[in-house]
Amino acid sequence: MNIVDTSAEIAIIIPVFNEGENVLPLAEEIRTAMQPLGRSYEIVFVDDASTDATWERIDEARRQSPHVRGVRHEWNAGQSAALWTGLRAARSPILVTMDGDRQNDPADVPKLLQELDNADFVCGVRAKRNDAWLRRVSTKVARAARRQVLGVDFCDTGCALRAFKQEVLDGVFPFDGVHRFLPLLVHANGARAKEIPIGHRPRVAGQSKYGLWNRLGRGIYDLIGLAWYQKRRLGNIPVTELALVSKAPARSRQPIWRDIEVRTHAPELQPIEPA
Repeated sequence: MNIVDTSAEIAIIIPVFNEGENVLPLAEEIRTAMQPLGRSYEIVFVDDASTDATWERIDEARRQSPHVRGVRHEWNAGQSAALWTGLRAARSPILVTMDGDRQNDPADVPKLLQELDNADFVCGVRAKRNDAWLRRVSTKVARAARRQVLGVDFCDTGCALRAFKQEVLDGVFPFDGVHRFLPLLVHANGARAKEIPIGHRPRVAGQSKYGLWNRLGRGIYDLIGLAWYQKRRLGNIPVTELALVSKAPARSRQPIWRDIEVRTHAPELQPIEPA
């Protein structure tokens, strides 16, 4: 089944965990940024089994705006799983991802969308980071490791603010850590990737979910697995086929990733049509 619904041209996917204080202001900031573009869009919040009022705030945002949808995990599965659930739930040919802590500025989204005229995947690079020194250092170490192991240099794969065409996900496989390496994976599949500078704001509510191990340690651990995969992946192989002529309609090829079932164990919050 084709999950793309062209009723919304752009889907903005936001994984959240215990970000109850940020949901409503973030939804409003996105509305302010997107309204001047005159393009149809939806906001897909994915609640990774939050223990605060995040789900209730998503429901409230949905009632305030027909652009908002909510999807919830029954148990906490991590940022990569939440991102992948959002990508699977999205119904648009253009996808945008961002963090739910409001450190990504929605005002930068139009800039990323504009760059898609000449690229398939646009990554934000946090020009002036408002993070603790430990997070900045871990980012530099991880970048050096990626350059050494993979021979590919992206400035800021840890930046969640990205815009890309839905088809770049064809052949990309989900794994725990995919949110860190999505630019590398789509680049390896031949997508035209581009980086542009964006702003980065200090966190004003909620708490960071990452420490030294689950940021730097896990990142390097996942990098080793990705290097193994890159050396053994088959890639896209051109083929020529001799086939019998048939009057039956041809079946369209479905990307591999669409066949992977993502389970959410709570009803999805659908947008409410304005009166």
